[in-house]
Amino acid sequence: MTTITSQRPAILADTDNAALAALILRVSLGCLFLAHAWLKLFVFTPAGTAGYFASLGFPAALAYVVIAAELLGGLALILGVYSRIVSLALVPILLGSIYAPHGAAGFIFSNEGGGWEFPAFWAVALLVQALLGNGTLALGNLRD
Repeated sequence: MTTITSQRPAILADTDNAALAALILRVSLGCLFLAHAWLKLFVFTPAGTAGYFASLGFPAALAYVVIAAELLGGLALILGVYSRIVSLALVPILLGSIYAPHGAAGFIFSNEGGGWEFPAFWAVALLVQALLGNGTLALGNLRD
């Protein structure tokens, strides 16, 4: 019988692959959402983002909801707090970005205006995260 020795750091030594995959996906998704919130806050500015949303036919106030969802959702995913619920709650943001503005630009994201392939893939990744749950190294896994 062959014994396989784990090459993982001690903190992950007893972690199965699914829990590790959930961690990697969760943190990656969280970082993407924080990056998009950062863009809306510091590059486009909240007022500029609200104006853009209004130009697409959405209520300007929706921009502030999206910024908050991206910021808080990204942090929750990174920390591993309610990952299933947060992932599902963020899917409508991506579907909304497919509807407007990316849907009209076609599928390929490198098209002018950015196609809908990236938001669609991102939405699928969120659904996978919802199925996987927190994974390892998540605050949501702590027990009293």
